[in-house]
Amino acid sequence: MKIKTKQFRVEEGTKVVLDQWPTQVEPFYESKENYQEMLRSHVVRLAEQQKLLYASNRHAILLIFQAMDAAGKDGAIQHVMSGVNPQGCQVFSFKHPSPAELKHDFLWRTTRDLPERGRIGIFNRSYYEEVLIVRVHPNILLSEAVPNGTNFGKQFWHKRYRSIRDLEQHLHANGTRIVKFFLHLSKEEQRKRFLARIDEPDKNWKFSVADIEERKYWDDYMDAYAHCLSETSSEDAPWYVVPADDKQNTRLIVSQVILETIEALKMSYPETSPARRKELLKLRRQLLK
Repeated sequence: MKIKTKQFRVEEGTKVVLDQWPTQVEPFYESKENYQEMLRSHVVRLAEQQKLLYASNRHAILLIFQAMDAAGKDGAIQHVMSGVNPQGCQVFSFKHPSPAELKHDFLWRTTRDLPERGRIGIFNRSYYEEVLIVRVHPNILLSEAVPNGTNFGKQFWHKRYRSIRDLEQHLHANGTRIVKFFLHLSKEEQRKRFLARIDEPDKNWKFSVADIEERKYWDDYMDAYAHCLSETSSEDAPWYVVPADDKQNTRLIVSQVILETIEALKMSYPETSPARRKELLKLRRQLLK
């Protein structure tokens, strides 16, 4: 089944109201076997596209994943990228900034890890934390020593959004294609997954008191995400609001979006020049001896 991904894309200039975006849609698969077959097809095609990306060496792909806890970011990355050559793919997860990172502007630490041409970079959380968790907990800004002091009003966040848009526009102009996924999980589904992390011993390590504390700020996070998606989704670096209550559906949507992004580059393997072909034939004759 062809997944129409446009329904999940935030068009530039859209004012996002997350209550109007679904956390669950009708499954795109008919059975567990059908899901596995569809995902396997996506994975194989993605592996082929990665080879082209590396060989052509003209573009980089940056995939950004943001979500509330237990939305399935790790699982989506693991399953969707399972067929990709690890040498051509890098995954970075950004936690609380270090003292050294706090001495720089808020984009510095992630900029160091941007993918090279020919490679796929994945940010499991990203510079967007600076307009999400930091917006919900503005006291974090005190440790960043920002020039504004404690003036964290509307203009402050507007400038941060603008800095992000400018960075992404610059990256796009220089060959990096950016796709951003917000895995949209319902509060009730998060509750169920938290309970599973408590009830299933092999998932206990995934759960902490901090998860419950952050859940108390659910409405604040939804407001922060709505502002972020509205302000930073663009034609060149779109956001996709992916329903996350069904993990299988999530993975199929994400993999379809990634495929469409890379295939739109219409890449091909470098052509062999007559001189290069002559050289190769000479080397071939030597090997045959």
